[in-house]
Amino acid sequence: MVDKKKEKEVEESESLQEKYDELLEELAKKDEEIESLKEDLEKQEGETQEYVSLSQRLQADFENFKKITDKRNAEVVKFANENLIKEFIDCYEDLERSLTIEKDEDFREGVELIYNKFKDILTKEGVEEIPAKGEKFDLNKHEALMVQESEDVENGYIIDELMKGYTYKDKVLKYSKVIVCKK
Repeated sequence: MVDKKKEKEVEESESLQEKYDELLEELAKKDEEIESLKEDLEKQEGETQEYVSLSQRLQADFENFKKITDKRNAEVVKFANENLIKEFIDCYEDLERSLTIEKDEDFREGVELIYNKFKDILTKEGVEEIPAKGEKFDLNKHEALMVQESEDVENGYIIDELMKGYTYKDKVLKYSKVIVCKK
């Protein structure tokens, strides 16, 4: 019986040893897995740092780009009318020269020349006169200053234009001031 008992103890001891060996093997595998996970984590942390650094550089580049763009836009706005001003200076100088003319006829021709030059500049820039006299009254283009009866003009049509109106690229800059027929 003692032999059986010893045998059983040996068997149990061997079984425990096998379990212990299995646990040690499993523990070794888990240690390898932990080491592998640590390496992956370190690698990912490194990549994350690279992305954070890249993001910071991109943000700084964007801020610099924005500052440069804002500065350029400010300059564009500041000098937007430069060419138009140059053309008006030419007209201004022509007007100044016309003031030195002593003959009335030459003076009138000079002023007409300047008037036509101004008109050409405005037309070239997209400024147009709003037609008024004889046209149907339109609130979007005309401002009625007076209302009169007239035998020659239909009801709701413009009798006379007191001040010209202008559009700039389809936008009304100044409404025509008109007298409208009302019967």
